[in-house]
This record gives sequence, structure tokens and C-alpha cells, in this order.
Amino acid sequence: MPSSVFLLMALATTPGASSAREPASAPHVPSSRGPSAGLVSTAGASAVSAAIRDELRVATLHGMGTTASTVNARASDAASLAGAASVRAALLESGAGGSMTVGQARHAGLQRHATGAMVASAQGSTVAAGQSDAPATPQSSAPSKAPAPATVLTDLNAYPPAGGAGAVMDLGRAAAEAGAAALRAAALALRPRADPDTSYAQGMAALQAKDAPTAITALSACVEAAPSRVDCRWELGWAHSLENQWAEAFTQWTEVQKLQPDHPDLEGALAQARGQAMLQAKLAQGAQLLNRPPPPADAKVRIRAVGDVMLGTTVPEGHLPPDGAGSVIADVRPLLEDADLTFINLEGPLCDTGETKKCRSSKNCYAFRSPTEYGQYLKEAGVDLASTANNHSGDFGEECRRATEATLDSLGIAWSGAPGTVATVERNGLRIGMVAFHTSPSCNHLNNHTTAAGLVRVAAAEHDIVIVSFHGGAEGGKALHVPRGREKFHGEDRGDLRAFSRAVVDAGAHLVIGHGPHVVRGIEFYKGRLIAYSLGNFATYGRFNLRGPQGLGAVLEVELDRVGDFTAGRILPTRQVDRGIAVPDPKGAVIKLMRELTEEDFPDTGARISDDGTVKVRGKGPVSALYRVR
Repeated sequence: MPSSVFLLMALATTPGASSAREPASAPHVPSSRGPSAGLVSTAGASAVSAAIRDELRVATLHGMGTTASTVNARASDAASLAGAASVRAALLESGAGGSMTVGQARHAGLQRHATGAMVASAQGSTVAAGQSDAPATPQSSAPSKAPAPATVLTDLNAYPPAGGAGAVMDLGRAAAEAGAAALRAAALALRPRADPDTSYAQGMAALQAKDAPTAITALSACVEAAPSRVDCRWELGWAHSLENQWAEAFTQWTEVQKLQPDHPDLEGALAQARGQAMLQAKLAQGAQLLNRPPPPADAKVRIRAVGDVMLGTTVPEGHLPPDGAGSVIADVRPLLEDADLTFINLEGPLCDTGETKKCRSSKNCYAFRSPTEYGQYLKEAGVDLASTANNHSGDFGEECRRATEATLDSLGIAWSGAPGTVATVERNGLRIGMVAFHTSPSCNHLNNHTTAAGLVRVAAAEHDIVIVSFHGGAEGGKALHVPRGREKFHGEDRGDLRAFSRAVVDAGAHLVIGHGPHVVRGIEFYKGRLIAYSLGNFATYGRFNLRGPQGLGAVLEVELDRVGDFTAGRILPTRQVDRGIAVPDPKGAVIKLMRELTEEDFPDTGARISDDGTVKVRGKGPVSALYRVR
């Protein structure tokens, strides 16, 4: 080895050592040499230790059986390669290359000690400070005060500028930077090249086990070994998404786009990652403080909300209403129009183009696409707010998703659904926001409670009243009850709806409206805020099972005051006939069902629902008859 390496290793292991081990000072060495050497030694020891630790970790992961002797040899090689440049720079700073002769007799022992110290550090053991092969110097028996530990600065910018107290000369800084860079290069050279097939298999196994950190490590190794492998980058993006690392996921999928532009599902994945990354940036910025006057003291808003609306679909053929989309809701239009603000869940896109990849057979295809012109019927019926956060909004890809949003904009119907979107309307001097969630990160993500609460918190700071809509839960006639914990449906995580609803109320929501199970569910109050866990099917033509409870609908009316407090509520019963024509239900079957479900699922917090559909907070006295079924 070059003798300069011995000096580097000696410097890397001697900070704070006793004076008995230090060579005598030469009068021509500047005072700045100590800090420079400290920089070199700190960078060198840390980088080599990190390199060896990474060597052992990667070797273990891939079963390469790296031995201690191999690691020792690689450490020595790394030091040899990395040290020469930094030590030469340090010696130039001293002003005399001949200073290498100082302490030359001890170099061999110090070199062995330095290599052993770095390898021991990487393997988790300890080499005592001051231990070396050089003869020990006799110590005085008198007690002595231990030297203060040296302060190690790992940030080069933390050192005082040249000329100040303790300043490091520019050449010393250059030496440290050169040494650190050389050691980083040596560390990369030390890392064994992983087998991409093995790494991919390990990553996929970790993904199936929902072990995202292990999947990221293994798939990153695959990408490093084979940068052009699309499958490794594609799955690495999903692994990052499980950790809510959306910028990293977007980076990987952007590379996939370069390598394979026609990769299946790439468009949706990129849109999802871009939207979630932008949402994270939005939350990091915080709410925008609005300079607007407070609402009038007597301000209030009367809201009517319904569940799923799909007025007919062009796929498969034969599922458009023969008398036009207006006929599907003609009998219930008065219920929708009579409100300050009317909300629907738009179950599927409004679009005339696009292709679906959702269906294997056109005969048994549950992908929805309503003609764009159907949006006008919603506007004429008084719809003001629409949720596009559901499992059918992306049935025909991003093209139709964006077309739906453009159509709603042109009709003056405010919408929320895509990540970070909040609908805003003004009514009666109140600024009202609506945030819609679904159990997929392609929308505002219901299953990520932290991000959901953050978005609601921002919306609450920017609005007087906040409504939260969610599409979640299992589906069908057996999904009437709200379970505790997460719901699963065909293997999908359909959300922990109780925990989500309470989290968004804690974050500032004043009203929570649920839909998705295709049946109604119970109603509870939490901290004075009404939570309706599902309003069922309202107007779903052609493709829905409408037998039993799935054919019952409801219009939920809620009145809120200027600060969002609940003041009144009622359920207006509806049902669907024929293939999905919505009509009022004079028998009020859904009222009885919702009352029973509320009493069973929320015995302590459930709403009081009267026979006529009036809704009150439990314990608030007799229920008044605000609405009589005719």
C-alpha cells in the first residue's frame, strides 16, 4: 500500500488520543492542519463504515455469504483507493511534502489498527481508543482528568469561515471533500451487483405480504442491477405508493413510460401518483387565509343529499332509458329542487369516448358510461354538488374522467373526487366546501386517514361549512350494517368507515354523507355532527339489482346554521320501479329500515328517527312532525 494510506488511516482513528501516541509537532505545520485532518478522518471513517455495513446488509439479503475476511480486504482496498487524494491535499496544505516522514516508524501498526477499527465498527464491535501495535507509554499513577470528547462536525458548511476562530483553510476543506467523494465512490464499488431476477422475486413476495419497506429494498436492487427492466420499476412504484411515497412512485412510472409507453394501466397510475403528490404538496403549504367578512348572524343552509345516480349506460348496449334520461328522475325532481344545496354521487362518467379495460366480457360488464348530454338533466333537476369519487368514475380511463369534470364545470355543478379537489359553493352568505373520498388513491383516499384529515382541515380553514362525502363499504343486501373495523369486498379494502367518519369530523367536517353499499345504513351523531353511513341507490337505471332493500332510496335533508351546527333533519323516502325509475314512496319503507339499522348499530350515538322521517339528536325531547308522508 502507498504510505499515504497509512497516514489517512492513522488520522481516521486517532482523534482524542493521548499525547503519548502523537508524533512531535513540527514548527512549520500550520494550526489549521488539525481541523483539516479531523474533517478527513471523520469523512473517511464514516464512509468506510457505511460502505461495509451496506456490503453486509446486501450480501445477507441476496445470500452471497460474504465473509469477514472478504469485508476486511475490501475495506483495506477502499481506504487505499480513497485515501491518496485526500491525504495528498492535506499535505499540500501543510506546506511541506517532507512531513510524511514524521512518525513513519509507527505507520505499519497504525494501518493495521485503522483497518481493524473500521471493520469492527461495520460489524457492530468496538476497538478501544488508544489501542495499537505500538509499545505502550508508561502512565503516571496520579489521577488525571479525561480529555473532553472532540466535537465532530459532519456538515462542511457548519465550519467557521476562513480567518475566524477555528477556521479551516480552503485546502483543508478541499482535502476533506476529496476524501469523502473518493470514499463514496469506493463504497459504490464495494456493493455487489444483485441478481435482478432474484431481487424481483423477493420484491413481489414482499408486496404480496404487504411488506412495503422490504419490497422497496429488493425492487430498488433490481432497478439498480437492470435499469431498463420495466417490471421492476412498475412494481417499485406500487411499493412506494403503499408507503404514501407518491413522488417516488411518479418517478418510477415516468421511467416506465419512457421504456414502454403502451404499458397497461400506466395512464391511470401516473395520474394517481401525480394527483397524490400534488395533494401532499398542498397540505405541506397549509390553508390559504381568506380575507372575507363573517357570514350573517342568521345565516343557515338547507341541504338535500342522495346516494348513487346513474341515469343509463352505453356499455353494454341496451341500457339507456327509452324515454330519455329525464324520465328516470322526473317524479323525484321536486324533492331535489326544493333545497338551498343538492348533492348526488355521480356513479360513472359523463362521456362519449374512451375505452374500458375493466371487462372481460361485454355481456357481464359492470363498467358505466353515461352520454355527456345526460349532465343537463342533472342540472335541470337542481343538482349543485357532485361526488366523482367512486369505483366507477374511472371505468373509461382518464380521458373520460377529465371529460366528466369539464362537463360538470360547464354546467355549473361543483364537484370533488380527484386527489386534492374540493368543491366550493356560496349560499346565503356562507362559503361551503365539499370533499369527496373513495377507497382508492385515484381519488381523495378514504383509507389514508391522516391525509384525509389533513385535507378536511385545510378545507375547514377556507370555508364556513364543510361537507364530507365518502364511497365505501361492502355491497349488496347483506351489507346493511356498519361493522367495527375494516370492511372487505371481493378482497378489496373498503374502509374502516366509523374511524374515517370520526376522523374527518375531528378535522372540521360538519356533515358526513356516505354511499357505496347500494343499500341504506344507519345514522349517528358524533360531537353533534350527523353521519349518514349510506343513502343507498337513488336513480340507477338498467344495470343494478333493485330487489329488496337495494330498491329503496332516500333524500336526506339537513339544515345547518352559520357555524355548521345541526338544527333540523328529515328523511324523504323513495324507491325504484321497473328498471330503475326513481319515485317517491308513500309507504316510507326506507324510514323504518333506517331507524332499525340505527338502533342496532348505534344504540348510544344513533339519531332519533320518527315514523314520519324526522331526524333529531338523541335526547333532545319529542320529535316534531316536519314531514308527513302522503
